[in-house]
Amino acid sequence: MTTTSSTADPPRLEVSGLTVTFGGLTALSDVSFSVADGETVALIGPNGAGKTTVFNAVCGLVRARRGRVRVDGRPAPSSATALVGAGISRTLQGLGLFDRLTVLENVLVPLTGVRPSPGPDAAHATLDALGLGALAGVPAGTLPYPERKRVALARALVTRPRLLLLDEPAGGLGAADIDRLAGTVRDVAGTGCSVLLVEHHVDFVADVADRVVVLDFGHVIACGTPEQVRRDPAVEEAYLGVPAGESA
Repeated sequence: MTTTSSTADPPRLEVSGLTVTFGGLTALSDVSFSVADGETVALIGPNGAGKTTVFNAVCGLVRARRGRVRVDGRPAPSSATALVGAGISRTLQGLGLFDRLTVLENVLVPLTGVRPSPGPDAAHATLDALGLGALAGVPAGTLPYPERKRVALARALVTRPRLLLLDEPAGGLGAADIDRLAGTVRDVAGTGCSVLLVEHHVDFVADVADRVVVLDFGHVIACGTPEQVRRDPAVEEAYLGVPAGESA
């Protein structure tokens, strides 16, 4: 029997044998992967592969039928309200900003109830780091989409998470904004924060991810570096719908 040294640090995120069902539908089946400290892992796959379900399981929004999710060696939070205390922060595909609140007020929202609260100073520092300092007093709903996405990212980062979940962060962005986002993700990982992202933009994934986990119909079909995954026949078949080497 193999034993693990007690002195070894657990991974920042460990997903083991995760199975999630909705009625008669199996959304995830025996999914396992991990994210180390300061590592960026991309979760990719065709639409309906189960990527968002993984995020929801990590955040306590869905209950697993089998398996476990651990963060820093401890069980993941059982509810979304416990995320900040567990060192987890997440962005949403739909942004979820409060349009009538200012940029600063939006970024302060996650700090409500945090004790001790870092308060406005942390919010201003986060906005400045993302180039949004001059927009602190502007209603979020009046901003162009790329800046709204940066506000959503600032709101996720203001709590200084140890694990950052990014749900399609490059979606709807142009080339210059994607390059800027890639730099931000690398900077965040450089602080020791682990990043798990769901993304369809292949070039962005190749630019920022240390490893890629590929899901198809709720199963992990490949895991490795971006280059290893790109050359995996199973991944090509999942995306193209035909066995690798055959003509569509």
